[in-house]
Amino acid sequence: MDFISSIPWELIAWSLGKTIFLIFIVVLPMVSYTVYAERRVSALIQDRVGPNRTGMPITLLGAKKDWQPFSLGGLGQPIADAVKFLLKEDFVPGHVNTIYFWMAPCLAMMPALITLAAIPFGSELAGDKMVVANINVGLLFMFAISSIGVFGIVLAGWSSNSKYPFLGSIRSTSQMISYELSMGLSAVPILLICGSTSLGHIIDYQGDHGWLLVPFMKEGLPGVREILLWIPVLIAFITFSISMFAETNRLPFDLPESEQELVAGYHTEYSSMKFALFFLGEYTAMIAGSALVVVLFLGGWHFPGLPDGAGNGGLPFLHIVPAWIWGVADILVFFGKVALLLFIFIWVRWTLPRFRYDQLMKLGWLYLFEIALVNIFLTAGILAFTK
Repeated sequence: MDFISSIPWELIAWSLGKTIFLIFIVVLPMVSYTVYAERRVSALIQDRVGPNRTGMPITLLGAKKDWQPFSLGGLGQPIADAVKFLLKEDFVPGHVNTIYFWMAPCLAMMPALITLAAIPFGSELAGDKMVVANINVGLLFMFAISSIGVFGIVLAGWSSNSKYPFLGSIRSTSQMISYELSMGLSAVPILLICGSTSLGHIIDYQGDHGWLLVPFMKEGLPGVREILLWIPVLIAFITFSISMFAETNRLPFDLPESEQELVAGYHTEYSSMKFALFFLGEYTAMIAGSALVVVLFLGGWHFPGLPDGAGNGGLPFLHIVPAWIWGVADILVFFGKVALLLFIFIWVRWTLPRFRYDQLMKLGWLYLFEIALVNIFLTAGILAFTK
């Protein structure tokens, strides 16, 4: 009984509640409607009509006409897509290595979800920090877990016993190894500036000194130190963003699944929910990567003039509003910034052509790696000069 009473049930309940909120209320609907937004934006860019008619098929219940409450914008399309994936036949080819073939989609999806545990998506709500796992090495945790995702792609390509998936998995392995280096090195200047690997501390630093990428987004003008550091921060942001595109296999870095060369790449042999897990894993990784950019460069949940969930900062007259409302506002500000970055993901996909593989390797090893490495010394020099 002493052991049971010593278990922190309240902490477990709060962590479980935040996990359910983050994954099932925010992330999974955000994944579905990011797919919908991509289809609509691509239709707009290509001057055509995207999905705009999907409604509720109540004719199946005997009605004369389907109910289309979302017909104006086709907002029911993600629901229809989810139902389609659930009802499609789960076909497994006879020539695959069955156990690894089943494991691969889970290994592709789970790391992207686990990395979200370390992301602070708000300040405080009801006195509790809006992060599932508030760890001191949150950035290192995200890099470590996200690197596991490549194993799902490798297993998918190898277990399919087919040449196109195998070639796609080899491409993905080389690509992720190449760009993880520049991605990790481009985050080092942020750690030097903020003096911590805790994502919460990095956000708090930006609350006091202004967003790293936009230093004037704070109360008062930025100092000389913030202005000088803006140069290496901008370089880090560019190298980090390009590396993130490559890590998530998005155009112009989608060589592992390029349709013109490899049919569908590593998930050629997959169907039904197994394919859906790869699909969801890619978009969840986009959300996790965008959230990390918001934390490192765009001030997290901070917005000029608004108090946080604990009632700190902001314009004085706004403190008459209850603190929990600002806690909810912080969450909305954070995911608003994430949504803006997701739009950039979509915009780039339907704007830029795909790299050749030699160009992709050259960019990673001959340019981004060296730029990220030199940027660390530049940041250290500025910090020493302005100390």
